[in-house]
Amino acid sequence: MKLTQFLTALFLLITVVSATAVAQSYAIKAQVLYTMSGDPILNGVVLVENGKIQSVGLASEISIPANAEVLEARVVTPGFIDARSVVGLAGAENLPHVSDHIERSNPFQPELRAIDAYNAREHLVVWLSNLGITTIHTGHAPGAIASGQTMIAKTTGGTLNEALVDSVTMVAFTLGSSVSHNYTQVGSRSRTIAMLRSEFIKAQEYLARVESAGGDASKLPSRDLKLETMAAVLKGEIKALITAQQVTEILGALRLQEEFGFDLVLDGAAEAYLVLDEIKAAGVPVFVHPPMVRTRGETRNASWETPAKLHEAGIPFAFQAGYEGYVPKTRVVHFEAGIAVANGLPYEEGLAALTIVPAQLLGIDHRVGSLEVGKDADIAMFDGDPFEYITHTIGVMIDGKMVYLKE
Repeated sequence: MKLTQFLTALFLLITVVSATAVAQSYAIKAQVLYTMSGDPILNGVVLVENGKIQSVGLASEISIPANAEVLEARVVTPGFIDARSVVGLAGAENLPHVSDHIERSNPFQPELRAIDAYNAREHLVVWLSNLGITTIHTGHAPGAIASGQTMIAKTTGGTLNEALVDSVTMVAFTLGSSVSHNYTQVGSRSRTIAMLRSEFIKAQEYLARVESAGGDASKLPSRDLKLETMAAVLKGEIKALITAQQVTEILGALRLQEEFGFDLVLDGAAEAYLVLDEIKAAGVPVFVHPPMVRTRGETRNASWETPAKLHEAGIPFAFQAGYEGYVPKTRVVHFEAGIAVANGLPYEEGLAALTIVPAQLLGIDHRVGSLEVGKDADIAMFDGDPFEYITHTIGVMIDGKMVYLKE
């Protein structure tokens, strides 16, 4: 056989094998199957084909195709969603080349894009994936008045394009003393909010000039990335994610939302249990702080019971791993949820705040967050209760591909 013929045959073989791998069918059996679209199913099964969920139900009622690879687990859930992270921008080490989560040259930079710094190959991405966290809402960290934009990615793939779900999801803002610690020119609480109000007013004026131009390019204002981003927030095209831990900052964020009418998500909200009525009245959801957050500084009054209190008040919330200033720069979101479940939060509400609720709040519930026909096959498999630290993740599937399988 000539070399060219051999290479052609080899290429065809690789193509066939690759196509087969992508089209792999799976039947995932579970003693307890949490679909998050209905009641738990005992002795359930999920059928997966071509990256999507084909069928979900009782094992006794679903016919498993002969070509399907069968996997078994005690507990199966949708892949977990981390509602607020910096993974992919911040790496596992305290080194400059893996520390793109915050830019310290200026306290107000809403135009910074997470996609320009995200590293799909970062070790922390793989680490989270192997624990059953299949989607992360990640981006610039708290600590600046506007630290930049956030994005949504699957915890798989070797490049941004392979992992990306949404390129611009929210703009990260921060109120509180952490801003003045990072930027000496900012100063007090009232100055921080005044500076942010000033930027929203500039954005309103920018929008007015754009509208008055009536589509005439010669009359349009010069492009300004900061103002364009803030204008998108004002128009409701991008949500504002405001980190506000203490009552003073939480109420300040609610006042800003009332004044300017943008879509708001509270981030952290360590003292939310003190102003539940105000948060509920504003109709604002919360990406609640990790229950095991270090109780010092702005989070000194954080409580393990806050998720339970948010649930009792009827305030939508989701769990986050957040940002840690020490290695490895992230927590494990379902370990955090386990603490909340041990302190008053109903079990299935804990699972919901890791799956379908963050999917809804992030606008991606048509793809992920529950095990339903047609959705992405993002599935986590465990040998026990996922909220127990002694439980092991035994398998993780993302988009119908096994990214982790415990030997």
